[in-house]
Amino acid sequence: MTGPILDIQSDAEALAAHAADWLIERAASKSGPFAVCLSGGSTPRRLYQLLAAAPRRARFPWERTHWFWGDERFVPHDDPASNYRMVREAMLSHVPVAADHIHPIRTEGMDAAAAAAGYEATLKTFYGTDKLDPGRPLFDVVLLGLGTNGHTASLFPGMRVLQERQRWTGVMTDREAGTRITLTYPALESSREVAFLVAGSDKRTVLEKVLAGDPAQPASAVRPQGTLRFLIDRAAAPADRL
Repeated sequence: MTGPILDIQSDAEALAAHAADWLIERAASKSGPFAVCLSGGSTPRRLYQLLAAAPRRARFPWERTHWFWGDERFVPHDDPASNYRMVREAMLSHVPVAADHIHPIRTEGMDAAAAAAGYEATLKTFYGTDKLDPGRPLFDVVLLGLGTNGHTASLFPGMRVLQERQRWTGVMTDREAGTRITLTYPALESSREVAFLVAGSDKRTVLEKVLAGDPAQPASAVRPQGTLRFLIDRAAAPADRL
C-alpha cells in the first residue's frame, strides 16, 4: 500500500467530472476485464451520470467492465433506497453493458445472511478461487463514500462486521440505517485503487479524523493493497490541505 493521495477539486460538480475522467483513465490503462466496486450516495451518482453521457460514454470500455456493489440496503431493487436502483437509473440503463457484467447484491426471496453469503459466492466465482491473493486484487477500482459518523460502505462504528477478516461480505443492522449487506475490509482492500469520494463542508471534520488515522472512524481502517486516494472538493478539504 502506498500513502494516501489527496486530489482536491473546486466543488462537487468538478469533483464528479474529475472522478469520471480518472475512472476512464484507469480503465484505459488496463487490457482485459476491468472490475469496479461501486458506492451509493449523491457524489457517486453524479459521477455515474457523467460517465453515461456524451462525450465520456464513447470513451469508456463498457464491453469489458464488470460492475459490483460495496454495499446494499436490504430492500427490493425497485425500492427508492436501493443502491442498485440508483446506479441503474443514473448509468447502467443508458450504456451498452452486458447483463452478465452487472453483479448486484440480491436482496429478494431470502434473509439478509443468505443475501450476504450469495454475494460472497458471486465474488468468488468472478475471482476464480475462494482465497484472496495479495498479488492479484479482486477489483481494479473500489469507489467509497464517507459518512459523517466515519462509516464507509456499510461498515458502521461499533458493528461486529468491522472485526470480520475472513468472510468477504457481512450484514449490518442499525436502528436508523436499517439492515444492509456490505463488503468487509478484506474484499474492499483487495483492489488496485481505492478512491474515497468526499464532498461538502459537513464532511470536513470526519475527513480530518480519517486522514489522521482516528481508529474510531471505520473508514480509517481501509488499507488497500494498491493506491489509496481521496477525491474531494474544497468544501470538504481540511484547512491545512488547501
